[in-house]
Order: sequence, then structure tokens, then C-alpha cells
Amino acid sequence: MNKSDLSRNLYMLKGPLAKEGYDWWWHNFTGYNTKTGEAKAFFVEYFVCNPALGGEKAILGQLPENIKNGVKPSYALIKVGVWGENAKQIHNFYPINSFSSDKNVLNVKIGKCTLTETHIEGHCRVSPEDAKDHPEYMCDAGQMSWKLSVDKKITYNVGLGASKSLRNLNAFEMFWHAEGIKTEYSGIVVLDGEVYDVIPEKSYGYADKNWGKDFTSPWLWISSCNITSLITNKTLTNSAVEVGGGKPKILGVALDRKILVALYYEGKMYEYNFSKFWEKSNVEFGFTEGENINKWFVNSSNSDSIMELTLECPKSEMLLINYEAPNGKKLHNRLWNGGTGYGEIKLYEKKGTEKVLIDHMEIRNTGCEYGEYSK
Repeated sequence: MNKSDLSRNLYMLKGPLAKEGYDWWWHNFTGYNTKTGEAKAFFVEYFVCNPALGGEKAILGQLPENIKNGVKPSYALIKVGVWGENAKQIHNFYPINSFSSDKNVLNVKIGKCTLTETHIEGHCRVSPEDAKDHPEYMCDAGQMSWKLSVDKKITYNVGLGASKSLRNLNAFEMFWHAEGIKTEYSGIVVLDGEVYDVIPEKSYGYADKNWGKDFTSPWLWISSCNITSLITNKTLTNSAVEVGGGKPKILGVALDRKILVALYYEGKMYEYNFSKFWEKSNVEFGFTEGENINKWFVNSSNSDSIMELTLECPKSEMLLINYEAPNGKKLHNRLWNGGTGYGEIKLYEKKGTEKVLIDHMEIRNTGCEYGEYSK
């Protein structure tokens, strides 16, 4: 449902999650080179891991001595990067005492990098020597700065799955809230010396957050707000599609291959949410890693409608994105992550045993992800 809930965007690492937990705020958007006009898809993430275990020094879980001794990671992380040609991820780790967050409003600071509901700003740099000599950084070389206004237009609120009662119980191992499945960004990004304008109506932006004790496997994410009707050829300016999940665990029990799907179509939400059993939702999904192109499909239905989605993204434009879990293990070693996906959606209304086409749409500038734990 399109219902804003800023309480779900607050810092969550309290109680047990302070010693074994992560919290992150994710942003992605498109910018345009001020010299050439070339479009680039960027991401910026503010990440905190095991704050109660840290202090004056960032503790990196992938250091060989920490792996050997079972030392859990503890740090604040700025994770930024770009998709497309020369895709890269850049990581700067900070000690926990360089992190702060307000209690009742989103106001995060990591070093000199800042995050609020309406503004993100910062700088991230890793030299070629450090990227080569420090595999525990799990990143590439490069530098990026950003100064952006953030205007979240459409929310996907998962409902009960991230409610206050379940948050207090830490019921799920991985929580999710997408405050801005359509977000307009405005400002400047500088990547490796090249300046990019980020223009609100062409930013095709997205903002969400995840938090919890561990990740999910499989891990699936698809999101786009650059949607055009192939029937009318009109750009759908009040629409966005969102898919997320995999194999969630609630109170330690795995729910087999459960994902959440939402299509906000010109002011109306079509949702396929397994927790709303009365809507009789059913979702099937699949991923194929090709030689040159990765492919996804998602087929969703409920008592009223059907949504069929297909998506492709060139592997050359994607990252194998890196995260370590709060327990220090790095089990996602083939987590494909991109922001230049393209595909189609068919949306149908159910009328008895018939299905009636509402629209056939093209999606572009699509965020996309899939991975399973290493065996």
C-alpha cells in the first residue's frame, strides 16, 4: 500500500540487534554527464553493523585474523557506486564513534556524510593501492561525492511484516521498508572527476531500507519508476513497480520462497503480499544467469488481478555486490546487482474465469538483484 511510515525509516539497532545486527539506508538514481549528456546509474548506501561491539576502530569481519578468531565486524560504512560501463562499488569504513543518529527523526551522520529524509551528502574514496592491498574492504578503487535533495513520491509499505510489534520482537531476520519506490533526486554527483547533473523528472530514483540479524537466500529485488504504456505510448508518471524478498525467516522458521510484489499504477496499488492471506496472493519467480544477460520473471496473482513481469540486464553492466553478515560470515559471493535493467509488465483484471488486459508496459532504469548463498 502507498502509505508513508517514517517510523520504519528510523535507526533500528537496539537490544540484541546492537550486538548482532545491521541497518542500512539505500538510494539509487540516474545522473547525466554535464559535458557529454551520458546517463549513469548511481547508488549511495549508509550502513551500520554491530554498533555495540565497536568504538574507536572499525572492525572488519573479512580480515583473516578476525575470520580465524571468530571476531564479529563492527563499523559504519559508506557504500557507493555506479552501474553500466565500468561498474564499481566503493567502500569507506568508519569506527562506530564516527556514527550518530537521532532517536525520533532520520538524521544520520557517518564521518562527514549525512542522511535525512530530504537530503543526502558525502564523499567516498578508495585508492587503487588500498583496493588491491585490502581485500577485506570488498570493493573497487574510485572516488565519488554527492549532494542531493530527496523527494519521495510513492511508498511501498509492506504492512504487518514490518509493524512495530514484529519489530519489537525482531521477528524477521531481515526487515524491509520502501519509503520511496518513486523518488525524485536533484543535485550533483562527481564520479572520478566527472560531474553529473541529477534532474528530478529524469532521476528515476528509489529509496528504501533494510535491517535485521541476517540476510536472505535467495535474495531478490526489482524496482522501476520509469514506466511507459506500450498501448498508449504515454509515460506513466504516477507509477512504480517493486519486488523484494526471497526466503524470509520469522522467529527462526524459514518461509519457503516468499516475495512481496507491488505495482502502483497511476494512483491504484496492485499488491501481492503473502501476509495478506485473505487476498489469496500467489507469486512465482525465477532467475537465469546467462552468458551475457541475466533474466528474471515474476508472475503474481490475487483474487482481483494478475501481474506478469519479465526483466533483463546485461552482466557487463552489473556488479557482484559485497556484504558481510553481522556474524562475520560472507555467504553471498554471487549476488548480482544492477540498475540498468529493462523489461515488460502485463497487468490484468480478473473477471470470473477471464483475464482482461489493463495495460502492457515497458520498464527501464530498473534496479535488479539476485543471489543465493555459496554452498
